[in-house]
Amino acid sequence: MDETTGGINELATFAGGCFWCMVAPFEQLDGVIQVVSGYTGGKTDNPTYEQVCSGNTGHLEAVQISFDSGVLAYESLLDTFWKQIDPTDEGGQFHDRGISYQTAIFYHNESQKQKAEASQKALGESGRFSRPIVTPILSAVTFYPAEDYHQDYHASCSLPYSMYRKASGRDEFIKRYWGQEKAGLKEDLKNKLSTLQYKVTQNNATEPPFQNIYWDHKGEGIYVDIVSGEPLFSSLDKFDSNCGWPSFTRPLDPEAIKERVDRGLFMKRVEVRSQEADSHLGHVFNDGPKANGLRYCINSASIRFVPKEKLDQEGYGEYSALFANQ
Repeated sequence: MDETTGGINELATFAGGCFWCMVAPFEQLDGVIQVVSGYTGGKTDNPTYEQVCSGNTGHLEAVQISFDSGVLAYESLLDTFWKQIDPTDEGGQFHDRGISYQTAIFYHNESQKQKAEASQKALGESGRFSRPIVTPILSAVTFYPAEDYHQDYHASCSLPYSMYRKASGRDEFIKRYWGQEKAGLKEDLKNKLSTLQYKVTQNNATEPPFQNIYWDHKGEGIYVDIVSGEPLFSSLDKFDSNCGWPSFTRPLDPEAIKERVDRGLFMKRVEVRSQEADSHLGHVFNDGPKANGLRYCINSASIRFVPKEKLDQEGYGEYSALFANQ
């Protein structure tokens, strides 16, 4: 990858802990051309993932971003970086500890250095964190792209990535310190989702019955959250309730959903939401056909179907066994 400074195409390099979690926040920015996961800052040529994780090479997991500086300002990349990390932790990031998970900004020219220093100073003076900012600002050195299976891991292996990210503690930290930025995240979702999907998942709307994609869908596979990709329901538990919306007798995992009392429309109902993304899914009723007597009435706009033939390809391979005899 050629390094260009002061032109249309520039490079930016950030270490923010596990590089799996640092790709998506930058990919969604207008002006970003490519985000590559890799290793930098160490003493070994062409290190492997195992070597880096050992801590002996001195490399940090990092992402290198190619961006159009005519569209996207470096300051915007810095702002995104600070909002993904704990800049007060010098021993790693969240549940990941050790040298390879330390944070750093690697500048590629004097302008980037000055902007990084100014942003670091402003963050420190903002009072947002009670402890000092310890993320170093360093001159960029050789960047080695990581192995192919690490590239775009959040997309190619969305289920294990989702589980890892949830367990890491990163999202809890971001919510605690940047919770007021939720409006910005909502704006991102408006660009990602259709108008109906946004209204249903974010504003608790209900789509029309019998006029949605999955109400009479018969395919074999699983249904995942349209926002986060977390697995929610299986076609094996889907039944025709004649209500005009997809209905299920149970979720794939009870921990994947949460319930709360909904007193809207002058009635008391039990709303169903996804655990990770907090998407509004629908409601659960006590008029189901099986032993548990439950009917999870779900909006098609809240979910996406993954056919059994593509479970491995999309990172949901652990659910393939459900359909082994189908």
